[in-house]
Amino acid sequence: MMTSPSETIDASAAGTWKLGDLTVNRIGFGAMRLTQDGAAFSRGSSSDRTRALNVLRRAVELGVNHVDTAAFYFSPLRSANELINSALAPYADDLVITTKVGPGRDPSGTWLWATPDQLRGQVEENLRQLGRDHLDVVNLRIARSHGSQSVSEHFGALAELREAGLIRHLGISNTSRKQLAEAMSIAPVVCVQNKYGIDAPPEQHELVRHCGDQGIAFVPFYAITGNGQDGGGADTGAEALHTVARAHGATLAQVRLAWTLHQGPHVLAIPGTGNPDHLAENVAAGALRLTDEDLALLSA
Repeated sequence: MMTSPSETIDASAAGTWKLGDLTVNRIGFGAMRLTQDGAAFSRGSSSDRTRALNVLRRAVELGVNHVDTAAFYFSPLRSANELINSALAPYADDLVITTKVGPGRDPSGTWLWATPDQLRGQVEENLRQLGRDHLDVVNLRIARSHGSQSVSEHFGALAELREAGLIRHLGISNTSRKQLAEAMSIAPVVCVQNKYGIDAPPEQHELVRHCGDQGIAFVPFYAITGNGQDGGGADTGAEALHTVARAHGATLAQVRLAWTLHQGPHVLAIPGTGNPDHLAENVAAGALRLTDEDLALLSA
């Protein structure tokens, strides 16, 4: 399953899903890791610009047409949105760029959370950096500590920007089922972006199934690293992961991604990397077909 220079697997191998009226391959690309070496948002060195641009261009060459980003993805010398703009503009007609608002970072890197009135400024910041006049999909990112709070004011503000033509489709991130229902009562929701992977708790599995029942895409983050979050790769894991990986000649990261995609046709993947070899491996995971025995072993 591990790819070699002579073996190229296209992102279309994972199948497609629609974000509203926008068709994307189920294997996409997350831009969080593009801006620096090491863990995201750390004080590590900024990434090599040429390499980052080449990774983005190679992703598109491999059939990736769904890129996830945010204005707060930046390091001292790099901005994910600027890299995307430089590498991919003028954008292909089928390229879907998804971004997030809610959290933000000032130039020093200090985190802040937008009020409803400040969301327009965050949307406009993404528009400027990406060089676009509208955003394909915008996710309202909710603070983990606000899991029980109302999202009506924030989501309502984004719904107004959607009506104004600045946003095409809306999603919600770090959400609960109750908050999702509240958002859906305000405007259509095309995707949910939550932390999710093999080691997710039962309530997250239930939310994935609920999104499928509603026809909403579920787009997990940390699908590869799981509880390791943004601190590293999928080097470790239960013996079941190693067993399945050996059986398919795959990496642990590929097995984690394949497992995620097997949770439903509405489940997308947005693995991120600044490494071109890892990029090809991630895309190739879309072609990995796990057996019922594999899935039972991993679920156990």
